[in-house]
Amino acid sequence: MNDPWLLTKKDQYSTVYQEGNAYVSRLIVIKILPNRYNFSRYGFSVSKAVGKAVIRNRVKRRLKEICRLQKISPGWDIVIIARRGASTAQYYQLRDVLVYLLTKARVSFKDSETTGTDSN
Repeated sequence: MNDPWLLTKKDQYSTVYQEGNAYVSRLIVIKILPNRYNFSRYGFSVSKAVGKAVIRNRVKRRLKEICRLQKISPGWDIVIIARRGASTAQYYQLRDVLVYLLTKARVSFKDSETTGTDSN
């Protein structure tokens, strides 16, 4: 996979880990750092503590799909770190937590399509 919106190098992850701001929930931790590009890049970290390979890959697929559907302001490097609870969480729980954290970090444009709720 050679997508420009993915963080792929170890030094990219290290920079975000060391210099980025952290936002924490019981299912996910996100680290955010501004970048110099006109698009945002994502990285995903799911450790063996989350589960075996099948479960880790399922969590990563869900998180990637959630990120794909989000409206994120350009110019950010975002590393999403799954915690143990992510393995048993439903897609909608992960989505709601990630949207909340991105909104808290002020990098997401919250609307009814991304959250699944009415804005009224």
